[in-house]
Amino acid sequence: MGHSVGALIGAVFLLDHQSDFAGAILSGPSVVVPKNVSRATIIMARILSALAPTIGLMGLDAEGMSRDPSVVRAYVNDPLVYNGKTTARLGYELLKAMQRVTTEASHITTPILILQGGADRLVDPNGARILYDTVSSSDKTLKVHDGLYHEVYNEPEHEQVLGDVEAWLETRLDIAK
Repeated sequence: MGHSVGALIGAVFLLDHQSDFAGAILSGPSVVVPKNVSRATIIMARILSALAPTIGLMGLDAEGMSRDPSVVRAYVNDPLVYNGKTTARLGYELLKAMQRVTTEASHITTPILILQGGADRLVDPNGARILYDTVSSSDKTLKVHDGLYHEVYNEPEHEQVLGDVEAWLETRLDIAK
């Protein structure tokens, strides 16, 4: 199970190790370059990744996390959350991972559940659809929750989202054993 960049990492991991898993759940997958990232930023990330890898390029809009103000406040005030700009090296490595996933996702045959907030402002919601359409699994499910932001597990409707996860798991696990 992975969320956001964790979902990107999960998708990359599946490409190399899917035989180790019975299924995967990816939410808010950051698998395509967001629309607010310009071609110039991508080129700069590539160049700066080699020349000045620690320079910050882009920040994250915390308001896009959730429609619940207490979730946003908790995120902003969490001392374990990095609130600075994404470094050039990290940005470039994320871009390379996104390219790999979009290029190779057809190799994924593991059962997969993809969850996406339809009003996500942090990752492109179309990435979830692209991932769903590209994976070759005969057991794949895409659930787009209209109106929800990025943190689908932390939205006011989180019980519905968690219910979707539970239902998906229950149909694939033999709970009686």
